[in-house]
Amino acid sequence: MPELPDITVYIEALDERIGGRELESVRLGSPFLLRSVEPKLDETFGRRVIAFRRVGKRIAIGLEGDLWLVIHLMIAGRLHWKKAGVKLAGRNALAAFDFAEGSLTLTEAGTQRRASLFVARGEEGLRALNPGGLEVLAASPAEFASVLRSRNHTLKRALTDPKLFSGIGNAYSDEILHHARLSPLLLTQKIGDGDAARLHASIVTVMNDWVVRLRAEANGGFPEGVTAFREDMAVHGRFGKPCPVCQEPVQRIRYAANECNYCARCQTGGRILADRAMSRLLGADWPRSLDDLDR
Repeated sequence: MPELPDITVYIEALDERIGGRELESVRLGSPFLLRSVEPKLDETFGRRVIAFRRVGKRIAIGLEGDLWLVIHLMIAGRLHWKKAGVKLAGRNALAAFDFAEGSLTLTEAGTQRRASLFVARGEEGLRALNPGGLEVLAASPAEFASVLRSRNHTLKRALTDPKLFSGIGNAYSDEILHHARLSPLLLTQKIGDGDAARLHASIVTVMNDWVVRLRAEANGGFPEGVTAFREDMAVHGRFGKPCPVCQEPVQRIRYAANECNYCARCQTGGRILADRAMSRLLGADWPRSLDDLDR
């Protein structure tokens, strides 16, 4: 799922291409994309784009008349900049936002249709779509620690909870926890002040660093390579590959449709965290440390 760095670079590319331009129309390739009834979608036609905003992991495009188009890409949704009036071809093409200068298209890979489009009116409409998580990059360490300890979750779960923190998902939470050298399973109400401050600093560092990297990768073009798996990530999606810090193999915990990647040497003192599926299958043979893994 595109997260804060990806959404930031998307918005910068959109501002350059459609900021101040008139939205001529919106063509829907899938009727299930539009999730709102009021205001009506056609009320946005003929209005200039005057603002952009990130709402959690959503992209909000502000139009004259205090209307907003709010796009949630979910896991497989992606945006593309095409020539004006491009045909919506193929089952993955969900929508085209038409401008005189070009068409912004929305596609979604796979068979599940999770991406969504809402039309909202004013700040109240935007607030209704905002999960309400803290904007960590604008928060103090003390504000961050207070929200972090407000519920007793694992660090991994807390960082990816949109009601607690805005814009952080599965991929960058792995990178943040590795940078902070903290276990993903450490409980939030047990974290010390020093570790909480270090985690806050790591979020700021990792997120800003990736914004710079993705901006450089786009190099003035429209970001077409948006993905949760990047070769220069430290641990996310790199199970079995060497940690860039200590060279030990990256470990993982698999659950539901996601997985958590971490370095046992850097983050858990050499302890291998239990994988719900494999640890139950292997029982007493499950390696509980890097030494056991070597043996």
